[in-house]
Amino acid sequence: MKQSIRRHNTLIDLIVPDQRIWIDAALVAGFAIFTAVCSQLSFWIGPVPVTGQTFAVLLSGAILGSRRGALAQMSYLAIGITGIPFWFAAGGVPGIARILGPTGGYLIGFIPAAFIVGWLCEKGWDRKVWTTALAMLCGSACIYLFGLPRLSGFTGYQAVLTTGLYPFIAGDIIKIVLAAIALPSAWRLSRIQE
Repeated sequence: MKQSIRRHNTLIDLIVPDQRIWIDAALVAGFAIFTAVCSQLSFWIGPVPVTGQTFAVLLSGAILGSRRGALAQMSYLAIGITGIPFWFAAGGVPGIARILGPTGGYLIGFIPAAFIVGWLCEKGWDRKVWTTALAMLCGSACIYLFGLPRLSGFTGYQAVLTTGLYPFIAGDIIKIVLAAIALPSAWRLSRIQE
């Protein structure tokens, strides 16, 4: 009889090897809530806040994988559109107005960012520091790719980089470094315990 070899594509596949639909649904919902909680760690520096939610977005892709990570971010946006006041970053307008406002492009970018990071991590990019950093950099770039054009409609093209990119580079570097240390370390720890 042929023995099946279980392959762990993501950390969550290693931690929770059971692939039942209700477990996937709970993980997706949990990371949507985690993103909302991280969005509350925010302060506004103009039309775009500095928040912890982008870290949650990148982690959702890295830990859950491409599909579940993107679904977690879709869920986050769908719930936020309903108007729950504490869901999106603190201090901003709730509901659909947030998607239609200056930060809407960043929020929409969460979905492909989580997918891209998840896809790269499914390919093993989260096992080494440098490739983890590159995966997170790709995810961050995706968020800016969606966010900056939308923001420029509110700030003008001349001010979009000083308003929506430059103030966030230091925070993004910190998030990338944290992920680049944490994810490969978690994989190493899991190998020790197997």
